[in-house]
Amino acid sequence: MKTNFSLLFYMKKQKNYQSGSAPIYIRFTVSGKRSETTTGRECEPARWNTGVGRANGTKEDIRAFNAYLDNLQNQVYEAHRLLTEANSVVTAETLKNKFLGKGEKSIMLLDVFKDHNKKVATLVGNEYAAGTYTRYQTSLKHTLNYLRWKYKISDIAIEKIDHDFITNYEFYLRSERKCANNSAYKYIKNFKKIIGICVKSGWLTTDPFVNYKIKIKQVDRVFLNQDELQAMADKVFSTDRLNIVRDIFVFCCFTGLAYADVKKLKSMEIVKGVDGEMWINTKRKKTDTPSRIPLLPVALNLLDKYSDHPICCNTGKALPVSSNQKMNAYLKEIAGICEINKDLTFHIARHTFATTVTLLNGVPIESVSKMLGHTNIKTTQHYAKILDIKVGADMAMLKQKYTTK
Repeated sequence: MKTNFSLLFYMKKQKNYQSGSAPIYIRFTVSGKRSETTTGRECEPARWNTGVGRANGTKEDIRAFNAYLDNLQNQVYEAHRLLTEANSVVTAETLKNKFLGKGEKSIMLLDVFKDHNKKVATLVGNEYAAGTYTRYQTSLKHTLNYLRWKYKISDIAIEKIDHDFITNYEFYLRSERKCANNSAYKYIKNFKKIIGICVKSGWLTTDPFVNYKIKIKQVDRVFLNQDELQAMADKVFSTDRLNIVRDIFVFCCFTGLAYADVKKLKSMEIVKGVDGEMWINTKRKKTDTPSRIPLLPVALNLLDKYSDHPICCNTGKALPVSSNQKMNAYLKEIAGICEINKDLTFHIARHTFATTVTLLNGVPIESVSKMLGHTNIKTTQHYAKILDIKVGADMAMLKQKYTTK
């Protein structure tokens, strides 16, 4: 890795210096940062030429002294060449250590990754969700498996990470791990954060991601249309477990809550709003952003229905929500009974709220974004892009106006 540097021989007098020879030091400067060491030689101040960094004179002892400094200078250039050819990170400190023959232990990629994940684990429930930690752990596992697959090693020095390493990592995720584009994007994004730590810490002088690009592909979000939502809401199932799961799913269709948020929703978070109506006043578990949602009659009725449920009474929760795995399994059973030909998961309720319940009924996208607790309105706009039916309805109204004229 080519890096410009400079070196300087200079006299370093002690604070209590009075007279006599003073030590000569050599200073290494790389990217504005310095490191220094003694040359092991001294010189009389009257003989030292600060401008050229050598002693003045033609006597044999002066020529031998200057030749010694010339030799040290050549050794520094050789140390720089060796570091460059080895594609090592060149800093003032690494250059000095190479010059002195000291071996500096490389910082290893997986050590940085593990340290990062350990910190994330400590902050779960505070700054991070448990799912975030799980995803970083999965990314760490993929990185380790990639190193074994590509390089037959279990770790790598961070200075070895370059553009080629990253592009081959993406190829590995797509080919060996069978990751779709967006999954590969997320794993690479997690890996990029680790590299960012290395760059900001000064362990990497250049960012290997500078000329690398991978774009996330927007996917159509599945949601229930009005007929499907009504069919599910009206259906009476033969077992309580299916009725409860359906009710909680429908509640989320009319509130936009994600599974993690309805799971933690407490009765005390159902409050009277500024308009005198009942609202949900909570925070999203994923982003810790406020989510305030006016309750529609359907959602209010469901809250009343389960207010005396034993789980709700004992825990203070608003609804008796089971594990996400069970909820999704029962939803697939419900979809079959209701003849809904869609791969139903709990998160589809949130999509349904954003589309069928709100945007298609003329609720402004800014209000929808706020209720969903999105930190960026662009996230909400993805829902608007897929609503061709809304575009069709709007254009039909425009067509009617022109027909009337």
